[in-house]
Amino acid sequence: MGEPKVTREGTKAVIQPDESLVASTAPQLRTLMLELVQGGVKEMIVDFTETKMVDSTGIGLLISAHNSLSKAGGSLSVIHVSRDILDLFATMRMNRLFSVSASA
Repeated sequence: MGEPKVTREGTKAVIQPDESLVASTAPQLRTLMLELVQGGVKEMIVDFTETKMVDSTGIGLLISAHNSLSKAGGSLSVIHVSRDILDLFATMRMNRLFSVSASA
């Protein structure tokens, strides 16, 4: 498990988690996302290029980030999602909360 990669330009941040967004990796990512929102980020993009697995904790983290950003007048989107994760998000209707796409 590596550190999530973060690229920030003004009020926009791109976060690239490693291969798993699961209970063991979520606390580190949660702290990072909270710091970004508190630091003025309004547009957060989570890039799943490397991410192949997400569990209920990871899903909860994305919903929590969406809620925090919405309260701050911002938005969350998830890009480069694998077909399996895209199907999971569609089944859970997460694509109604925030933008989810297989490509940027």
